[in-house]
Amino acid sequence: MAELKGVDYMRRKLAEKRRRVLLRYKYYDMKKAVPDFGISTPPQLRGVFSALGWCGKAVDSLSDRLVFTGFRDDNFNLYGIYQQNNPDVLSASAIQAALIGSCSFFYVYPDDDGFPKMETIDGANATGEIDTVTGLLREGYAVLDRDSRDRPILEAYYTPGRIDYIQAGEVVRTYESGLPYVHLVPIIFRPDATRPFGHSRISRSCMALMEGAVRTIKRSEIAAEFYSFPQKWVTGLSEDAEKFNKWQASMASLLAFTKDEAGERPTVGQFSAGSMTPHIDQVRMFASLFAGENGLTLDDLGFASGNPSSADAIRNQHEGLRLTARKAQRTFGVGLLNAGFVAACIRDNVPYRRRDLYQTTPVWEPIFEPDATTLAGLGDAALKIEHAMPGYLTEDRMRELFGM
Repeated sequence: MAELKGVDYMRRKLAEKRRRVLLRYKYYDMKKAVPDFGISTPPQLRGVFSALGWCGKAVDSLSDRLVFTGFRDDNFNLYGIYQQNNPDVLSASAIQAALIGSCSFFYVYPDDDGFPKMETIDGANATGEIDTVTGLLREGYAVLDRDSRDRPILEAYYTPGRIDYIQAGEVVRTYESGLPYVHLVPIIFRPDATRPFGHSRISRSCMALMEGAVRTIKRSEIAAEFYSFPQKWVTGLSEDAEKFNKWQASMASLLAFTKDEAGERPTVGQFSAGSMTPHIDQVRMFASLFAGENGLTLDDLGFASGNPSSADAIRNQHEGLRLTARKAQRTFGVGLLNAGFVAACIRDNVPYRRRDLYQTTPVWEPIFEPDATTLAGLGDAALKIEHAMPGYLTEDRMRELFGM
């Protein structure tokens, strides 16, 4: 068994990662102030705040398609525990938090009756040391409550079969289950050998592309002021001419200029107005790059590209998103299975072995819901398969092949 690194190490590790997770939440919530280059922005308009919801769209377009519905071959009745812990909100919040911060955590503990309760903790408030073989933690740490200044009020340090609750640096309460597992379970998006806690859906390129688009929108707002009221000029006015109000001169429907004593009259003109087209084209360029980065289309980002597509066409356009969702289902499924496994150990007070669940697999809703035309085609295919191989298409196999 690996040596525990202690609560102080865990605090430092969380403080190191927390800043990056909170930064991504700012992009998701559209609260990140984008730095201005200060080249084309007048001093009076440098405080103008512009926002764009593309990072939120990248997360939600994937999380909304990942709908967890239970387990197949659920010998330990794991989904029964989820059903008593508000599964629609529980799994959805954990998946969304993992897409934003690369990982989230299920905090599993017994209620007053000894039945396991499950709560979600985001990646900005929990961390741990992971066993890359099982996906469970060897030890973990979480901040359960913070004050108005973002300082921890209640902390929890997790070791196998034990939770130490800490306030003001002192252990105030301890829970011991006697189980050989940590009661904090990670839910991870796209882990790999170098980053076992995964990658965020809001990547560095997503943040950079959205910043460029926001700056372009801000420049277009500034250009719109000059586009709406082009600058005008007058030459040949006498030095003795009466000064006129610039705003009234811009808004007046009629201006009268008289000749001077020498019979000369002034010349009035207008500078050519700038065009909004370059700004629109640049935002569209950023949208194309952002869509390609996340498996989206320009329609998803607000740029209509033609007539409404059929369900098959939409599915084909989102092939990258479909592959990402399939990968996410596999990695999130491991975390959901681990959390249910730890909860089952608490429910039955039995230290089950992780390998006892080797036949249990998570079940998800189809990534793309089939329309009427697709259903008709699937029905024909099912009839032909059943005719060639009677009894082959069971309910589970229908779901695997057709998502039905």
